[in-house]
Amino acid sequence: MKEMPKYKIIENYIIDRIQSGDLKPGDQIETEKQLSEKFDIGRLTVNKALINLAQEGYIERTAGKGSFVLPRMVTKSISQGGSFTDDMASVGMKAGSQLIEYKVYKAADVPEVAEYLELADDELIHYFVRLRTGDGEPIALSYTYISAKIVPAINVKALEGSLTEYLHSVGVYRGGALHKMSAHLPSESQKKLLGVGNVALLLNEHITYDEQRRPYEYIKTYYISSQYAYTFRTGFLAER
Repeated sequence: MKEMPKYKIIENYIIDRIQSGDLKPGDQIETEKQLSEKFDIGRLTVNKALINLAQEGYIERTAGKGSFVLPRMVTKSISQGGSFTDDMASVGMKAGSQLIEYKVYKAADVPEVAEYLELADDELIHYFVRLRTGDGEPIALSYTYISAKIVPAINVKALEGSLTEYLHSVGVYRGGALHKMSAHLPSESQKKLLGVGNVALLLNEHITYDEQRRPYEYIKTYYISSQYAYTFRTGFLAER
């Protein structure tokens, strides 16, 4: 069996400590000198490991101060259909939801959304706002509109869990989605709920279609930009 490169030993050690919760966002990790002595590995090799960890978003290196653990960032493909719960699990965090508001609109009251969901003026739309968390910490705010033509009733208690799982439980499955990405500064209410200042929020707007190609959901989700990143492929890479 091929021996593991020495820099990988350092990387795995630090990643394991982060994923176990032993090291939390903002914590300072051991210095190059300390890691070199701990593992009996040269400082140049330790430096390579730290550079890799910084490039992968695990740590931030500050000249004259040291290396610090960054908040865990989700990086997902824009073509990937995973839920928020899946996203949090991918970085070892537990997803949570806090219901902020729930109401029912007539389609005529929200004409732009009604157009997205292909509803007549007298049809109904479920609307709710949720604070999404990872390990109890604010990550995003979601403003969701669900077609009552496709989902006639919603168990409001279920909105404190995974919406995707709830929709599956009532027989609604995702067939595809149309996304739009943009950046915005937070409103005063968003600052308060997310616990942020004037930081950029990443807005992902999407219309979701079921397996019969019917639009059933329109969601605007504002992510703290230091927590989420999206990727996409072009050319021959798009075929992978």
